Amino acid sequence: MSDKTRSFADTNVHLDVKDYYGKTLKNTSDLKSNVCVASATHLPKFILQALKKVHPDVTDRYFGCGLVVPECLEGCRILDLGSGSGRDCYMLSQLVGETGHVTGIDMTEDQLQVARKHVDFHMKEFGYKKPNVTFVQGFIEALTEAGLEKSSYDIIISNCVVNLSPDKKKVLTEAYSVLKDGGEFFFSDMYCNGRQTEEIKNNKVLWGEGFGGALWYKDLLQLAKEVGFSTPRLVTASTITVDNKDMEAILGDFKFVSATYRLFKVPKGSTKPCKVMYNGNITGAEETLRFDCQYTFKADQVVEVDAEVAAILTHSRFAQVFTFQPPGDSCVQPKASTENPFELAVQLQRASPGSPTGGSCSTKSATCCK
Repeated sequence: MSDKTRSFADTNVHLDVKDYYGKTLKNTSDLKSNVCVASATHLPKFILQALKKVHPDVTDRYFGCGLVVPECLEGCRILDLGSGSGRDCYMLSQLVGETGHVTGIDMTEDQLQVARKHVDFHMKEFGYKKPNVTFVQGFIEALTEAGLEKSSYDIIISNCVVNLSPDKKKVLTEAYSVLKDGGEFFFSDMYCNGRQTEEIKNNKVLWGEGFGGALWYKDLLQLAKEVGFSTPRLVTASTITVDNKDMEAILGDFKFVSATYRLFKVPKGSTKPCKVMYNGNITGAEETLRFDCQYTFKADQVVEVDAEVAAILTHSRFAQVFTFQPPGDSCVQPKASTENPFELAVQLQRASPGSPTGGSCSTKSATCCK
């Protein structure tokens, strides 16, 4: 590792997190709250089937807070930030197919040992001739220093890991750097309803459990803009309860949600509003593509979208699953959207109790990444 990479290892936060996830937590039963207990209900069948093929030792060391499965994955190069034991990497390995590739990066050697130990098992289970999964030791704030090439990934995912970093802007900056033009950062993470106190941030257990480092959701919107990403698109959200009286006493009135956002690396100001029609050729979403909490596209139906959404669809991997037409005579105004994940969590809970967090489908009918 370079000197810059080693400087990350020397920070107290990173050392504490490595110790917490490498030594304190041996399996999910060691967690002191329910933050990383993800619901297994209402998951799409293809995801359940993919998860069933993941080795139990890998699943037992899984500490994610959501589900990170964006659409249109066949043939894509994916990077998983904070891949841990490799559960999401092995799930996505099946969805990108043998022509795709998944890289997992994590700073915790104990977790990486679990992930690497089971590469051969999974490749045999998936019927692949050669591995399409690689695990790298490094820091999510220092991706290029860990040997990852700039502009080399179609998609970056992360599952309840960004909150563990003391420098969120650096995480977003590095993610932006290694994404290809048109690439996407699709991630689930914890968010708070305000900026937290230093007492909370300095509590090692609260930070290790994800609460201490949870961003105020408005800060994410600002950081993404500063780095160069498109405006974060809120996909879904669910309320997090602590269920630990000692932690609740310290956290006070702060509230938390698990929310999934999608951020794109696309040109700004160069795309005009237009009409789009979803072609319906994504497996698992043949009839309907739920892009985010604002836009749900039905197959073969024309929808007018504003310039920002048009830029995302025309410059990303989604371009080949949509048909584009010039806009009508009327000016297309941006849809009123829900930026507040706390409000969305309440809306979703009322509409469908027990709704899962994450994307809704993958694809095997269209090669989305080349």
